[in-house]
Amino acid sequence: MTTSPRAFLRPERLAVLAAAVTVALWASAFVSIRSAGEAYSPGALALGRLLSGTVVIGLIWAVRREGLPPRAAWPGIAVSGVLWFGLYMVALNWGEQLVDAGTAALVVNIGPLIMALLGALLLKETLPPRLLAGMAVSFAGAVIVGLSMSGGGDASLLGVALCLVAALTYASGVVAQKPALRYASPLQVTTFGCAIGAAACLPFAGVLVDEAAHAPLSATLNMVYLGVFPTALAFTTWAYALARTTAGRMGATTYAVPAIVVLLSWVLLDEVPGWLTLLGGAFCLAGVAVSRSRPRGSASTAAAAPGADGDTEGSEGSEVSASQRVRPGS
Repeated sequence: MTTSPRAFLRPERLAVLAAAVTVALWASAFVSIRSAGEAYSPGALALGRLLSGTVVIGLIWAVRREGLPPRAAWPGIAVSGVLWFGLYMVALNWGEQLVDAGTAALVVNIGPLIMALLGALLLKETLPPRLLAGMAVSFAGAVIVGLSMSGGGDASLLGVALCLVAALTYASGVVAQKPALRYASPLQVTTFGCAIGAAACLPFAGVLVDEAAHAPLSATLNMVYLGVFPTALAFTTWAYALARTTAGRMGATTYAVPAIVVLLSWVLLDEVPGWLTLLGGAFCLAGVAVSRSRPRGSASTAAAAPGADGDTEGSEGSEVSASQRVRPGS
């Protein structure tokens, strides 16, 4: 049976596509961070990434003339901007310089678990059995990938702590961003969140200028890439998808990142993964599939009662009511 273009462009399909773009670009960021981190310190790298991201997404925002976000959206934008765009990036950049990739991936990937719990506690989101089961499978896969890539090296206690800070700020920023998307568009939320994150990192401006003068071109290009694609583009597609599902379900989707990182490292860095790493990656992807699946019969129920914007997300994890949908910005 052929799928019509209109059916493919339904909101729930576009949300899945947006989430897939986000996951792929965030996975590529790990490779770029590792490369750029050889020439740039954590704070300078975060600021350079956020500045380039703000310029690009700011131009798009200006061309589209979406205007300023409504007043009700600003608290969530400000909190997510400081925590997720600012502190998270500095902590992650620093943490990856002190621990091996496996340990970093393992610690940061507790973020979706924290996200789901905070979403249930603060946003009153449900935790369907399939979501919990999928997260458990994916977390097991992240553990396998982490152990297989650690190489038996000693992990810095400070590095582990920084990766834990990254996980906490990542989860907290997402949960803070979700309410803002009830009032502002994904582009507005991402544009001003990125700008606020850049402002929070301005104390590193002097270091960035000094390091940019001596950094190789490849490192600087990697920093710009991080700003344009994994930040400006990927954070916008993330916000679009997040507005149409729950924080817990979106968090579970990001468990695919370690599996994609393994493949990218294989292709770009010629790091051949072992069978244990491949097994862990398979677990990560399987968990995402389980978490996004629906019980039999839910699709027909959803089709009979579509949401205000045409979203036909199944009853499981579809607690995004009409009042929680994205509203046009001012």
